[in-house]
Amino acid sequence: MKCDRRTFVKGMGLTVAAGGAALSAGCSSMPSSGEEMKLRFHEYFKENYRLMTQLEKEQTVERLARLAKLNHDIDVQVGTQEPLEQVLYGYAFNVSRCEGFMDCVTACVKENNLDRNSKTQYIRIFEMEHGETDVGSGDGKYFHEVPVPDHYYMGVQCFHCESAPCIKACPTKATWREPDGIVVVDYDWCIGCRYCMAACPYWGRRFNWGEPHVPRAEITKKQHYLGNRLRNKGEMEKCTFCIQRSRNGKLPACVDACPTGSRVFGNLLDPDSEIRFVLKNKKVFRMKEELGTDPKFWYFID
Repeated sequence: MKCDRRTFVKGMGLTVAAGGAALSAGCSSMPSSGEEMKLRFHEYFKENYRLMTQLEKEQTVERLARLAKLNHDIDVQVGTQEPLEQVLYGYAFNVSRCEGFMDCVTACVKENNLDRNSKTQYIRIFEMEHGETDVGSGDGKYFHEVPVPDHYYMGVQCFHCESAPCIKACPTKATWREPDGIVVVDYDWCIGCRYCMAACPYWGRRFNWGEPHVPRAEITKKQHYLGNRLRNKGEMEKCTFCIQRSRNGKLPACVDACPTGSRVFGNLLDPDSEIRFVLKNKKVFRMKEELGTDPKFWYFID
């Protein structure tokens, strides 16, 4: 378990004065070796990811990989793949095809190393009565056989807005929008104030109230610094369009897992992409479009 940045810095000062006991008291779990202490020291005092040089990025992912080996006895690959040129990601959800099976949710939890204890989910599926369009009137916690007659299903997650309220609300600039449209979080610069959670009108943010737990055998080892690497207590997280997959030419896990083909993901700048076909040929709408957030997530019907 990792103590927060403020506690660590305070503890380091006390350790110098008191010979080490204070830091042990200040953090819930202390490094078990001098190597781990050195690695964590460098991690706590690194710059925001946006300000790092390529060399600094390479050094920090090497530290993270080594810490994963020391703490979990696993070998992970933490990538720093940059946005691809001439790519702007968009997502579309077919409400006439989704049948509420939640295979997408299961795949997302596994791929993104989400906390099993709190049952954290980036995706929520709402069961809606025909004629209703406000997800607030839907059932997002149903536990019965699906699909239910005279109902349809709407998926909600981070919409990666062009004008994202969460970015404006963050006091430490720990969250921002990348050139490919993905809204990301530098977890190590998040102070857990939850302003972004309050600002998001789409319920797209998640907060780690406790230390996240992922069984060792279930940890996804191919990770991205801004994506599915292991997080800590007191940090915000969210859907990143599976940045560790999408920037390597793969579809997000939820799109791959959908058994009904309800989810469409692709490059909005490619006129031949499936997402562009949907936007051109289907009846599309966006949630709360009147807010002017310009979400990169559309709903459509066949």
